[in-house]
Amino acid sequence: MAAAAEIGGFTAAALRPLAHPAPAAAPRRAVAAQSLRTTATETLTADLAASTANGAVHAQMYSEASSEIPSQAAIANSRRKTKIVCTIGPSTNTREMIWKLAETGMNVARLNMSHGDHQSHQKVINLVKEYNAQNTDGNVIAIMLDTKGPEVRSGDVPEPIMLSEGQEFNFTIKRGVSTEDTVSVNYDDFINDVEAGDILLVDGGMMSLAVKSKTADTVKCEVVDGGELKSRRHLNVRGKSATLPSITEKDWEDIKFGVENGVDFYAVSFVKDAKVIHELKDYLKGVNADIHVIPKIESADSIPNLQSIIAASDGAMVARGDLGAELPIEDVPLLQAEIVQTCRNMEKPVIVATNMLESMIDHPTPTRAEVSDIAIAVREGADAIMLSGETAHGKYPLKAVKVMHTVALRTESSIYNPTTSPSVIASAQNEEFSPSQLSKMFGSHATMMANTLRTPIIVFTQTGSMAVLLSHYRPSSTIFAFTNEERVKLRLALYQGVIPIHMEFSDDAEETFSRAISSLLKAQYVKKGDYVTLVQSGVTSIWREESTHNIQVRRAQV
Repeated sequence: MAAAAEIGGFTAAALRPLAHPAPAAAPRRAVAAQSLRTTATETLTADLAASTANGAVHAQMYSEASSEIPSQAAIANSRRKTKIVCTIGPSTNTREMIWKLAETGMNVARLNMSHGDHQSHQKVINLVKEYNAQNTDGNVIAIMLDTKGPEVRSGDVPEPIMLSEGQEFNFTIKRGVSTEDTVSVNYDDFINDVEAGDILLVDGGMMSLAVKSKTADTVKCEVVDGGELKSRRHLNVRGKSATLPSITEKDWEDIKFGVENGVDFYAVSFVKDAKVIHELKDYLKGVNADIHVIPKIESADSIPNLQSIIAASDGAMVARGDLGAELPIEDVPLLQAEIVQTCRNMEKPVIVATNMLESMIDHPTPTRAEVSDIAIAVREGADAIMLSGETAHGKYPLKAVKVMHTVALRTESSIYNPTTSPSVIASAQNEEFSPSQLSKMFGSHATMMANTLRTPIIVFTQTGSMAVLLSHYRPSSTIFAFTNEERVKLRLALYQGVIPIHMEFSDDAEETFSRAISSLLKAQYVKKGDYVTLVQSGVTSIWREESTHNIQVRRAQV
C-alpha cells in the first residue's frame, strides 16, 4: 500500500491503512530536492506504507531530499534530554545558588519536607518563581514537593553514639530517651511491627541490628554492623513496611501548603497501593488544584501493586534507598528497570533517584560506579535523574549537577539512532481510529520525520498531551513545546527531551507559527536556514473547528 501525503497538509485521512499492499509499480510522489534549497517554507511528500508483515506504518523519504537539508544533527543533539531534579537545602537555598543551579542544568527543584519548615520552603518557592519570571532564555524550573511520609526515625541524641559489632542496643517507644544503650523511636506501633529475628537497618543499611527480643515498650537488639548513630536516623525492617498510613497528618499539612503555593508535582513517599493516589487526586480535584502526583516506589508492599499504582498516577520515582532497605539489595537494579519500563509503556514520566552521586557530598569528583549508574538510568529511558544530599547539603552542589549533565549528555549521544523509528500498529480494514490512536500515529510519524530529516520538533499544545506523546517516542532531537497555559509549561519541564515555552496563541495559525520560529531564532535554539518539523496537536483543536493533526517541515527564516 502506498498512500501519498503532502506534509504541509498532513492530515488523518492520509493515514488510513488499506487492506492489501499496492502493486510494486505504484508511483511515488516526492517534492524535488531542489525545492528544499529555493523556498522559504517548503513542504515535503512522504510515502506511507503499511507493512503486512508486522502491521507497522512507516514513512519513507528520498535520501536525496534528506541530503539537501543542512546538517543540524550536532546542534540538535547538543542539548541534554534527560532532566535533572535537584533537592534544595542549606547548600543551595539562596538566590545566587538557585540561579547557578538553573544555569548549570537543574530542571526541577525538589523540596524535601522531611527537613526544614514551611517558612524555609516558602523562600525557595518564591526564588524559583522569581527565576522563572525573570528568565528569558527558555529555561523553566518546575517545583516538586516531596512528602515526608510515614518514616520511622530514631530520636534526638545530644551527641553521636558509637555502635560496635556484638553490642547490645535498644529502641524504645518512650519519648525523650537517649542513653549509651537506648534511644527513642517516633512510632508507637514499632513494637508490633518487629519480631525476634528481624534485621533493623539504620539509614538504609549504613548500620544494622538483629532483633533479639522485645517488651511492652522496648525492642532489644544486637549490633551486626556498627557505626555512628546520630539524631533522627531513618529505620527500616528488612522485608517489611511500616503499618503507618502513606499520607500522615503532617503530609496533609504540607500538601495544603503546596496547593497554596501552586507547586507542580507531589512526590508521595511510601505509597503501598493505588488507594492513596486516588485519595490524594480526589482531594486535589475538590480544591481545584492542578498538581500532578508522582508516587515514590520505595516499600516492599508497593511492588505487587506496581501496575495499579502507576496507572493511577502521573508518573513514578524509583526511590532506591528505602527500596534497597526493605527488599534484597540485589533486586534493586532489576526493579529499577521494571519500574522505568512500566512507566514508559504507560507513557508516564519516571525519575531515578537516590545515591546517584553520593560521594560528591564530600568529594569534588564522583566514583566511576556512580558515573555508570547515571548512564544506566539514561539508557534505560528515565525521564529524569535526581540529586538529593549532593545538592541539599553537599560541599560541591554545582559540580554534582555538572557531572550529571555531562554524563547524561554523553550517554544520550550514543543511543539515539535517527534511522530507527517507533512503530504504529495499523487498524483492521474499515476500523475507525480513536482520537488516542490517531494521536499516537501522528506522534510516531512526526518523530520518524524529524529523525529522518534530523530536525528539531516544534509542537503547539494547550494540554501538553502531544508534547508528552512525542517525548514518549524519544526523537533524536529536541521537542520545543509551545503552550498558552503556564501550568502546562511548568509540568512539561519534567519530560525527557522537552523544552517548554509559554506563548499566547493568536487566532491566526500562520502568525503563531511565525512568532514561534522567530523566538527560537532569537534564543539561538535554531539557526536561520535550519529545517524544523512543526506539529499542531489536534485532539483539542486550536485553530480549526474540528479536531485535526497537522505536520509540516519548514525552514526557519526571520
